[in-house]
Amino acid sequence: MSFFSTQRRFYSIFLVILTLSACQRAKYDNKRLEPLPQDPFVQVYFNHSQSSEYIEPYRHQAHQGDDLEKLIVETILQAKSTIDVAVQELRLPKIAQALAYKQKAGIKVRVILENNYSRPWSIFTAKEVKKLDKREQEHYQEYSLFADSNKDGKLTQQEINQTDALLILKQAKIPLIDDTSDGSQGSSLMHHKFVIIDNRFVIVTSANFTMSDIHGDFTNTNSLGNANNLLKIDSPEIADLFTKEFNLMWGDGVGGKFDSKFGLQKPLQKSQQFVLGDNKITVKFSPNSSTQPWNDSSNGLIGNTLNSANKSIDIALFVFSDQRLANILEMRHKNNVKIRALIERSFAYRPYSEALDMMGVALSTKCKNQVDNRPWENPITTVGVPILAKGDLLHHKFAVIDNKTVIAGSHNWTKAGNNSNDETLLVIENPIIAAHYLREFDRLYANSRLGIPQKIQQKIEAQTKECQK
Repeated sequence: MSFFSTQRRFYSIFLVILTLSACQRAKYDNKRLEPLPQDPFVQVYFNHSQSSEYIEPYRHQAHQGDDLEKLIVETILQAKSTIDVAVQELRLPKIAQALAYKQKAGIKVRVILENNYSRPWSIFTAKEVKKLDKREQEHYQEYSLFADSNKDGKLTQQEINQTDALLILKQAKIPLIDDTSDGSQGSSLMHHKFVIIDNRFVIVTSANFTMSDIHGDFTNTNSLGNANNLLKIDSPEIADLFTKEFNLMWGDGVGGKFDSKFGLQKPLQKSQQFVLGDNKITVKFSPNSSTQPWNDSSNGLIGNTLNSANKSIDIALFVFSDQRLANILEMRHKNNVKIRALIERSFAYRPYSEALDMMGVALSTKCKNQVDNRPWENPITTVGVPILAKGDLLHHKFAVIDNKTVIAGSHNWTKAGNNSNDETLLVIENPIIAAHYLREFDRLYANSRLGIPQKIQQKIEAQTKECQK
């Protein structure tokens, strides 16, 4: 509380920002497309969808796309018996309020978070805030500005109670654990992003339940939110599988034995296949130990799916660093499969990025290339980064194969995602589902920067000269 009251200068800056940007509200392509047909059992949504728009609940501005928070809230409010939430980060108050409402109505609610994001913002001291990394300090400042509804530079307890999502859960006495509940200092990352309702409905998304991942940064009116997708699945069988994963992590819950299982403490889990109407769905939970066969892992499932491509592969990823997957893509390219790839700009040109391999180049670290690095002999020109609003990220983790199969979920195409983190990976075979993801990819690709940027090319040339000495 005392720390919030010292933040007046941040409020002054924020008011200036609002004034300067009042005539520059978030811009988006307001060309509305007709909605695509939805499958009766698996619905697909995007927070940048070109076929819908909504008014954001926090910045109160028009936003092209599906309101993912509203979809989550509406599903929660439908619950008649149980709600299980496993998400890396939960900061959106409307989701917290919906959970609190159902808890008070007698619905059994359980929440699992990543330990790095399991504390209410309002209990952080000034000393603790200073220890946060730059990104989290910015998020803390955004929260303090957002919570101060009357903009007087001070936070009342009432303002905090209405805006601090984790405090809302705590006050509602909702049982909540994180990945330290196994007695450790925390697993690699509890990176899941799923909700189970009444052992029937499952929401799986690439988005954390935060303002920046769904709507946009609160202090940047031009921010449109990180590009994310959400799937809503109606299947008791699939819900049962997700509940088993949840229960492994939950153990006996709050304050009990250290019997929660996260990361590699979980038993080895094989992929499971389901037929749901016209959908063939494969579900795989990570991680797998690196001592286990790679083909049995989540990245192995991705690789096998990519290897089935005959015509096209379109990829939109936050980060891509698994060499084996890049090698599989190269083989598909040699077999005349058309490949397009978009990678989040902040990761696309790092030495470990497979985007560089696909473009036929390499960046070294102290004149040493990544282990097993293999730039393509015949590079492609259809690899690049999307051009997004300042501050926004490409947070998707999806691929579309032959316009009929989709890879999606929370799983990043990395070693950590495969061998350390708690993750969800879905492979869905259904052209109706694929059409939604292909439209999103085409939207991003139409406004992207392809190829090697001049600065990166200059860096590669400088490294080549330096390492030849």
